[in-house]
Amino acid sequence: MRKTLYLFAPAFVAALLLFTSPASRAQKEGGGAKPQREAKADEKALAVVARAVEALGGPAYLGVRSVTSKGYFTEFREGQSGIPITFRDYLVFPDRERTEFKGAGVQAVQVNTGETGWAFDARKRSLTDVTPEQVESFKTTLRTSIDNLPRGWWRTEGASLTYVGRREAGLARRNEVVRLTYPDGFEAEFEFDAREGLPAKVIYKRPGEEGERVEEEDRYAQFLNVAGARFPFVIDHYRAGQQSSRVNYETVEFNKPVPDSLFAKPADVKSIKF
Repeated sequence: MRKTLYLFAPAFVAALLLFTSPASRAQKEGGGAKPQREAKADEKALAVVARAVEALGGPAYLGVRSVTSKGYFTEFREGQSGIPITFRDYLVFPDRERTEFKGAGVQAVQVNTGETGWAFDARKRSLTDVTPEQVESFKTTLRTSIDNLPRGWWRTEGASLTYVGRREAGLARRNEVVRLTYPDGFEAEFEFDAREGLPAKVIYKRPGEEGERVEEEDRYAQFLNVAGARFPFVIDHYRAGQQSSRVNYETVEFNKPVPDSLFAKPADVKSIKF
């Protein structure tokens, strides 16, 4: 329940299609490495997050351990939408994900398991380990995930959570804004609808082609009830103020068994199945 594809799309697929993907997720839940510094949070920011947990379904939301979904990923270029490609996504909290893409000349798989992973490109018939750049990109998706704040994963990295205030979000609407600041200087602002408490967007920066940092934004919409929890079935990604992609979920299932074999790197390309 993040942006995946909140990956929303993996970096190597993005390279194939020449788009920038929306981001996904979280550090290990408990038992992981100790943070370099103690996490801190002010009471007002924690109250905003607590309200979001209730809006997302309370115990039903917190009880989600895996998400199996499928839908459509669409690239936008200069305001025009491209041809949607289908995706199937397997997410096991906190940091394992397999995403399969098919359509518009693309047939690809990317798997991330924390600091490791692998990628398959059917067009090139290549099976490779994820690159350090892809690992870093995945780390950013973890930090900016819709699940990071409500589930408290940010604490394992010693981040600081602060309340920013209210921000205009359209006609007669306001969002409550909180900011996560990590020890390495990375920041992400999370906005929550002031009326319902639901996540509305997350804003952060990534390095651009010229080395400058470019603002990126994920906007969440169409929250639907799935087994007592609410899930955003539409996620729009913006880069430098322009929409670059949209994720439309078709089906979403929680806590469906996800075999470990889906994340294991195959022996060769012939072993890969969709």
